Amino acid sequence: MVEYACKKCRYITEEPTICKVCGSREFTKEWHGYVVIIDPEKSEVAKKLGVKYAGKYALIVS
Repeated sequence: MVEYACKKCRYITEEPTICKVCGSREFTKEWHGYVVIIDPEKSEVAKKLGVKYAGKYALIVS
């Protein structure tokens, strides 16, 4: 199973067609580390990263 990260918002997905968070079509397999945001409204990490939707996000995208 290969996972791709959106180059624009860093959302991680298995289907690199269109990002369901930002609508971008640019994905990469070159990413490192990740954080899972469950409740973005209550998460301090989500606020620091600028994340508004729950999901898995890459920390570093190449």
